[in-house]
Amino acid sequence: MFKCKAAVAALIPVLLAGCSTEGTVTEQGVIVNRSACPAVAIPASTGDITLFNPESSRDASAIDVVANITNLRATCDETGANIVSSVTFDVQAQRRDARGDRDVVLPYFAVVVQGGTVIQSKSVSRVGLHFPDGQLRAQTRGSASATVQRASVALPEDIRRQITRERKPGDADAAIDPMADPKVREAVRRVSFEVLVGFQLTPEQLAYNATR
Repeated sequence: MFKCKAAVAALIPVLLAGCSTEGTVTEQGVIVNRSACPAVAIPASTGDITLFNPESSRDASAIDVVANITNLRATCDETGANIVSSVTFDVQAQRRDARGDRDVVLPYFAVVVQGGTVIQSKSVSRVGLHFPDGQLRAQTRGSASATVQRASVALPEDIRRQITRERKPGDADAAIDPMADPKVREAVRRVSFEVLVGFQLTPEQLAYNATR
C-alpha cells in the first residue's frame, strides 16, 4: 500500500532522509518510513448500525438488524499528479427473523480529514444486503475512494531539512527528537491525512452506539 519513494525515513531519536528498510537499526537510531498515503480508519461509534422494529424502541427484543463494517483495506496510487486511495470493506449483518427474502440498504460515508480535524471532502454511498429466505446472515462489500493533492502532503523545506538533517553522536542535539519541537510537530500534522469510513448514522443511532 505504501511506496518507499514517497517516504521520509524517521529515526528515533534522530531522523534521516532516504528509503531505508522499515525497522532497520543504524548508529543514529531506528528507521520508520512515513508515507504520503492517507491512513484509513473507522471512527469510534460508526463501525456498526442497529435497526429496530418498532423504530422508536431501544429494547433488546426490538432489535431487527445489526450490521458492522470489517476488513477495512486500502490501496494507494502515488504515480499521478494526485495521491489516490481506494478503500474496500465488508459489511456483515444479522437479522432477527429469518422468514422470507429481505433486502436492507445501509448508508455509509467516506471522509478525507487533514491534520486530524479539518474535513477536506465527504461522500455518502449505500450498500445493499440480501437475506435469502431462511437465512439470518448476509454479507456484502463496499468501497470508497479519496484523492489528496500531492502538494498538500509535502513538508515545508525548512521543516524537512530539520527532520532529515544527519545528527552525529556527540552533537549537542544528537539525542533530541525533532518531533519534540512544536513547530515541527504542527507541520507534520498539517500534511497528514486520513480516510475515515463508517455508517452514516442518525443522531439517535449514534447516541445508541455511544451509550450502550
